[in-house]
Amino acid sequence: MQYASKTTDQSGLEATWPRGRRSTFVAQRVRDMIVAGDIEAGTRINERVLTEQLGVSRTPLREAFKILEGEGLVRIDPNRGATVVGISPEEVEAAIEVLIGLESVAAARACERATPQMIAEIERLHAEMVDAYQRGELMEYFHINQTIHQRIVDCAHNATLSRIYAAESARIRRYRYAGNRRSERWARAVFEHEQILDALRQREGALLREVLRAHHLSGWGVTRNVLEGELSKAENQTLPGDR
Repeated sequence: MQYASKTTDQSGLEATWPRGRRSTFVAQRVRDMIVAGDIEAGTRINERVLTEQLGVSRTPLREAFKILEGEGLVRIDPNRGATVVGISPEEVEAAIEVLIGLESVAAARACERATPQMIAEIERLHAEMVDAYQRGELMEYFHINQTIHQRIVDCAHNATLSRIYAAESARIRRYRYAGNRRSERWARAVFEHEQILDALRQREGALLREVLRAHHLSGWGVTRNVLEGELSKAENQTLPGDR
């Protein structure tokens, strides 16, 4: 048995990772597998399979699980290991409303306080994101996309706002990724990011707030359909006697 992986294979690379940071690298690999849906919500993760697949020992893997538990992606049960946490569509929608609110607060302040260097970094990230889109590299695109959203919030120069945003964004990362698996949504998201960048360049706080809000709502419309489809599939796979 192996977990399917849509991400770049990095098995057997533990020896090349910096000592003391191996758990961070392993957490990123497992996080990507969860986000991509390679390990589904509700699944108890098989440690033996993952250690063999990633070419790591159990120690950095278990340390990685603790990192992911802190992000709300897995739950660690005594004597049972780590299980991928599922979130209902209602919880995801509520979290997206929170992200919209946080970005709304950040938008005006970001346009006022962002340094030219910060805007230049976001422009560079945007170019890299578009390149990943053109090459069809969804996970690479998604990582850069999430970094851009975080950097915009960081432009507000409010550490508390940035910290809360990062935590809430991490919790629903898998569900935001799911929406981009639809090609039409992915293309639309790239266009919306052009609008977001233009508003930031112009330092138009009200405009930035509105395009960010529209971007999230557009993405949620697609993601909700994906989630409802997953729930319907899970219900159909449940045996009548188990209901």
